[in-house]
Amino acid sequence: MSEDFLFENDKRYGFFAMLDRMAYINRWGLMKNSRFENLKEHSFDVAVIAHALCVLHNKINEDIEGAVLPDPYKVQALALYHDCTEIITGDLPTPIKYKNEQIKAAYREVENDAANTLAGLLPNFMQDDYIKLLAPDLSSEEQVLCKKLVKAADRIAAYLKCLSERISGNCEFSSAQDTIRESIEKIDLPEVRLFMERFVPSYGLTLDEISN
Repeated sequence: MSEDFLFENDKRYGFFAMLDRMAYINRWGLMKNSRFENLKEHSFDVAVIAHALCVLHNKINEDIEGAVLPDPYKVQALALYHDCTEIITGDLPTPIKYKNEQIKAAYREVENDAANTLAGLLPNFMQDDYIKLLAPDLSSEEQVLCKKLVKAADRIAAYLKCLSERISGNCEFSSAQDTIRESIEKIDLPEVRLFMERFVPSYGLTLDEISN
């Protein structure tokens, strides 16, 4: 029997074509950028960092009885999809998004609606798997930790963007870099501290310096 039996007649689905549009959504819209960063490349950066944070977390806690040790590839997938709803909602500036609890709650509702809209662009048999990535369930300790790792990776990626702009001579990101650095230092995860201490200093070096 052909695999086509999974799909409805000759219907075509737009989910992945819609995700491809992430390349057209620029971040840091209120800032003067020396180089624009789009949502697709940001998602890759966050996924790479989140995977590393999870690997570090599991290594640090592997001998602790009862410790929650998430699958790094699950965390990576969650990170890769963490901003996909912005295809529909746009990239709302952080000062507005987190201004007060009412705005935060309203924006969460908008994000959930956007997640369901995106999932609706998939065939029915795939929707449940992808809604878990687009709008993760936070009912378990593991899921909460996964979200925390992704959020930390998102902060680190934002810090690296600021660092890159500063190195390019753009002072526009000076205040944002300091603010984001302070927020990262408040994250109570040793793996975050280790990443910042051991890996971040190599950013901004020349190719020869990185290789040696």
